[in-house]
Amino acid sequence: MKKSSIIGIIIIAIAIGVIISTYADSSTYGSFSDARESQTELHVVGQLNKEKKLIYNPQEDANYFAFYLLDKQGKECKVVFSGAKPQDFERSEEIVLTGKMVGNEFQASKILMKCPSKYNKDEVEIQEVQQTAA
Repeated sequence: MKKSSIIGIIIIAIAIGVIISTYADSSTYGSFSDARESQTELHVVGQLNKEKKLIYNPQEDANYFAFYLLDKQGKECKVVFSGAKPQDFERSEEIVLTGKMVGNEFQASKILMKCPSKYNKDEVEIQEVQQTAA
């Protein structure tokens, strides 16, 4: 065999390996029902249930944050995140979680938020400005 043929076969083998590893690491989108049936991580998209209390006490445990999320099918589930509560979490319009079910709770490994102030051009955020005496 020629050197160029051997190099070509090696490059093709590496490319196939990269494609297989990328496919194996990718997770799919689903609902809490899908997460109960699956043992692998998946993405769940939903909205924060603002009627229920957020559980975060940094003085007690700064790496425990829990809340309730309604998925796209309207099913509610308690979500536990081992990390700090993201800034402006209550203002998020939509939340994308990556994780899996552990018992009756969804254990999130990542939280992505869609905040209205970043995506709505017509909205203006107003902040109070305090004047100092001259």
